[in-house]
Amino acid sequence: MFRTLRIASLAFICSLCLSGCGYNEFQRLDEQVKAGMSEVLNQYQRRADLIPNIVATVKGEANFEQETLTKVIEARSKATSIQATPELINDPAAFARFQQAQGELSGALGRLMVVSEQYPNLKANQGFQDLRVQLEGTENRVTVARNRYIKTVTEFNVLARSFPSNLTAMVFGYPVKPNFSVQNEAEISKTPAVSFDKPAPK
Repeated sequence: MFRTLRIASLAFICSLCLSGCGYNEFQRLDEQVKAGMSEVLNQYQRRADLIPNIVATVKGEANFEQETLTKVIEARSKATSIQATPELINDPAAFARFQQAQGELSGALGRLMVVSEQYPNLKANQGFQDLRVQLEGTENRVTVARNRYIKTVTEFNVLARSFPSNLTAMVFGYPVKPNFSVQNEAEISKTPAVSFDKPAPK
């Protein structure tokens, strides 16, 4: 009887210690980070699924700037070749490669949309305009999902670096998690200069 009470008391004390040192908070935030990353990946996949239809529509436009189209195709291929799973957050190097590939695809798509404005037939093509609206909506969803992920990871990393919860992080293997960087995003989103070797069709 006494032994049972002693074991129960020790278990109770241990649970209080784990709670007090942030263990439960690590569990909660770790699940939120995984869920956040899953949503980011879902939105990036949604975008990737739209691109073949956009490319097919643009290919139908005579004399469309092929270099711009090719860069979109290549960027999509590179982005989708990376095995994107929530476990990316446990591999900073893989996460960085994934982020770079998605950034390149964002830049290539942005340039494609700017160039398409120079083609009256595309501007008048309802199918293309519908795809454009879908793409813009998806880009907005990507931004929202990324911002939620960034907020949760920031909260997790503060916990992992703060005392005494940093001791819990070391004991139970909760290293800081990689976050999306804003580096070069201004450059990626900047409207590119469009030049043609010959005038766009009227």
